[in-house]
Amino acid sequence: MDGFLAATAISFGVIFVAELGDKSQLMALTFATRFKLWPVLIGITVATAVVHLVSVAIGYGLGVALPTGWIALAAALAFFGFGVWTLRGDSLSDDEASRARRTTGSAIMAVTVAFFLAELGDKTMLATITLATRHGWFGTWLGSTLGMVAADALAIVVGRMLGKRLPERVIAYGAAALFFLFGCWLLVEAIVELAG
Repeated sequence: MDGFLAATAISFGVIFVAELGDKSQLMALTFATRFKLWPVLIGITVATAVVHLVSVAIGYGLGVALPTGWIALAAALAFFGFGVWTLRGDSLSDDEASRARRTTGSAIMAVTVAFFLAELGDKTMLATITLATRHGWFGTWLGSTLGMVAADALAIVVGRMLGKRLPERVIAYGAAALFFLFGCWLLVEAIVELAG
């Protein structure tokens, strides 16, 4: 049970931070201006649950197949890459924003499909794969899904209350610092494991 709780907590924290300032948060804000809050959150939750289930399956399979020292080294490098990616920034293109506004049909279906496609290959998907190589699959899936939904819900609520976006650079610097911190931690683990 301790492993499950640890995997859930770590995954929640990492994905929550990774999602801050991500383009899917901008999509959530865009959809929230067109649809009611609950259909948007349900669509985000469904898409996230599916994408992260695929992610943990990939990560868990890699974790079983590869030696843990090399996995820790690859994970450390991935987290350094996520830190740089976060500093570089992520934006919603004009085409993505217009598609989000023009989508017809069920609000839940529109949000689910848009989020599913936006998350494929995104840093939160890659971070979930990385986490699943080191932690239990179910805790990683649950924590990463809840972390992303919580971050997107926060963006919608705060965006609606304040009528403007959170300061992007401050969020980006904080998220990048946490990715670099996780990367350093995993790098030390990898060096200890490979040296031993």
